[in-house]
Amino acid sequence: MTFEIAGYQLLPVLPELLLLTGGMVLLMIGAYGGQRTTGLVTGLAVLLLGATGAAVLMLPAGRLETFGGSFVLDDFARFMKVLALGASAITLILSREFLSDPSRRIFEFAVLVVLSSAGMMVLISAGDLIMVYLGLELMSLALYVVAASNREDPKSNEAGMKYFVLGALSSGMLLYGASLVYGFTGTVSFAGIAAAAKDGSVGLVFGLVFLLAGLCFKVSAVPFHMWTPDVYEGAPTPVTAFFASAPKVAGVAVFVRVVLTAFPDVLQQWQQIVVFVAIASMALGSFGAIGQKNIKRLMAYSAIAHIGFALVGLSAGTAEGAQGVLVYIAIYVVMTLGGFSVILAMRRNGQAVEQISDFAGLSRTNPQLAFFFGMLMFSLAGIPPLAGFFAKFYVFLAAVKAGLIALAVIGVITSVVGAYYYLAIVKVMYFDPPKTAIDPVRFEVGGVAAAAGLLNLLYFVYPGPLVSAAGVAAKSLF
Repeated sequence: MTFEIAGYQLLPVLPELLLLTGGMVLLMIGAYGGQRTTGLVTGLAVLLLGATGAAVLMLPAGRLETFGGSFVLDDFARFMKVLALGASAITLILSREFLSDPSRRIFEFAVLVVLSSAGMMVLISAGDLIMVYLGLELMSLALYVVAASNREDPKSNEAGMKYFVLGALSSGMLLYGASLVYGFTGTVSFAGIAAAAKDGSVGLVFGLVFLLAGLCFKVSAVPFHMWTPDVYEGAPTPVTAFFASAPKVAGVAVFVRVVLTAFPDVLQQWQQIVVFVAIASMALGSFGAIGQKNIKRLMAYSAIAHIGFALVGLSAGTAEGAQGVLVYIAIYVVMTLGGFSVILAMRRNGQAVEQISDFAGLSRTNPQLAFFFGMLMFSLAGIPPLAGFFAKFYVFLAAVKAGLIALAVIGVITSVVGAYYYLAIVKVMYFDPPKTAIDPVRFEVGGVAAAAGLLNLLYFVYPGPLVSAAGVAAKSLF
């Protein structure tokens, strides 16, 4: 079956068309039904994201291209799209309690998540620099709005403004880098850039630096991380959970695709940049989190550190390194969404509590929640045999095989530093005097926490499917 408009094959973009069309339908439902349709729109959005993920998997296997190679659907794109869509869907499930409050019934939240997810899918499949920018802006414009979605909270408004200003700066840097790359290669397609960039001229390297700087903003990598702690703390917790998961998947995907497919012959130049960013992110994320009192700010610094660990695998510049990155980001998304589900569950007298001290004695007031959160903290720290340990093992092993032994050693050292603040949370839950019991945990929030905790705990029993899928996805880039 063929789907064509103006001579362009539309089969590769059918999932994106489905998601955008569904998003417009949801917008109409909300516009005509008002805020009382918030629950309905959110539920339908979850189904739409699931249906889109199924559509991605049902498309013909192999590499599909359209729009003159600007849009690429390969195994790498399939893997990352399903992961991003799953993260978006779980975020909406976690947001149901937040949106059930009469003062926060905003059906637009689910619509914005859907539209942002469409931008992520375009970004993941980008085959040239123009498509990168289109996907990035479609994703980001919705994120700017949801960051400030709690209009009654000054912190949320501040978070939205900071994210918008710094996001605009990052887009400008990315565009400037793209223009330099185009100027020195005469093309915007990744394949054309790869063919023209064999000499690694100074001008091209300048363009690459600006291009990667713009992408570093999107994944919260040092030295372009400054928005992350304030936005994570100020945005509503379901929005923070969204920021920490799905957009990170898309950002890492385009980071990997750009350097491995557009600049394969200038490995030495971009490898130096990625190694520096990885070391700086691991160090700042690990040391910066130590003094934090707010759990969401701590998770922000944790995210910065984990992006650094993921970039260790990318630094190798090999298929095995790319495979390690994919495994890492998949496990990271599960750990992060599980962690934020527990943070969402921390409510006393109907009010959210976000200080680390509020977790005191949780093991005695809610032992199940404390157990799952403890498992997630151990996994984030990289303690065997939990999934987080294997995630770090894959990227460190790829770095060692590529001769980047010093980078792997620095990664191990910063992991040990990071383990301090994760274990400090466990200590607060299990050894500090208990506070007042938290409110009953909603089923969907407790279910996500339990599922994430068990997946991290039992990953070592059957790691094969994830590793194999990541391996197939990584090889499609080479």
